[in-house]
Amino acid sequence: MIEPVKVNKQHDLHMRSRKQLELTGVQNVESFDSEEFLLRTELGHLTIRGNHLHIKNLSLENGLLSLEGNVHSLIYLDPGAQSKNKGILGKLFK
Repeated sequence: MIEPVKVNKQHDLHMRSRKQLELTGVQNVESFDSEEFLLRTELGHLTIRGNHLHIKNLSLENGLLSLEGNVHSLIYLDPGAQSKNKGILGKLFK
């Protein structure tokens, strides 16, 4: 019997002074403008919101992305999270 090979997924994020972001494990840039980036990473989708955001460097072959601008939020999107983790109102009104 052949055992499946475990693939270690890597995704790192380094932020400096909320002005510069360096990411690894980027698979694709789904959409972007000066206020929002939607990325597909090794560990799921990531939304980056802010002002004056722009790409400094991009290499999808190496999974690298560098951004500059004013970063306000970083949100990882997990498709199954909404059904598993209801908010406080969802728990109150079952």
